[in-house]
Amino acid sequence: MNRRGGTEHRRRLLSGLHGSVIEVGAGEGSSFSLYPSAVTDVLAVEPDDYLRGLAEQRAPSVSVPVVVVPGSAEHLPAPSAGADVVVCSLVLCSVEDQGKALAEIYRVLRPGGTLAFYEHVRSHRRWIAAVEDALTPGWQRFAGGCHPNRDTLAAITAAGFQVQEIERFGFAPQLLVPPVAHILGHAVRPG
Repeated sequence: MNRRGGTEHRRRLLSGLHGSVIEVGAGEGSSFSLYPSAVTDVLAVEPDDYLRGLAEQRAPSVSVPVVVVPGSAEHLPAPSAGADVVVCSLVLCSVEDQGKALAEIYRVLRPGGTLAFYEHVRSHRRWIAAVEDALTPGWQRFAGGCHPNRDTLAAITAAGFQVQEIERFGFAPQLLVPPVAHILGHAVRPG
């Protein structure tokens, strides 16, 4: 996925960020080396023990200070209104409760802070969306809770964020997989 464009999508997502960042669902830390020098620190939250271990190994080798901690999107181990930016990269599809996760992200962001998001989302094409709906129950079991049919952009706005920029595009993360709808953008917690 990274070689097919995922790394470039994350590079665009992180470009221009600054200040104190919380990365939700940091995985193995593939974004760590992409943070610009204006980022002062990253709190990388990862619920999976194996992936968190890989992220901990990667953190010392990057130029931005990164601390990797256990936690989930629904329970971020961070103070209220302390982060300048929260980054979600291919994570809001798999959280158990999007509303709760986004409320928690809203809580940790300072007023005027930025939510940077890169997610795959429900298709606007009716027949593809119907296929996504049919596949979701089984897909969740085999893909770490991933819901391929979520309207994440609507959930972001429903949580009170003001979307500043949004790009919608098709992306095939693997060879022989048809492109699926993705969004990449930034939203602000009103201040």
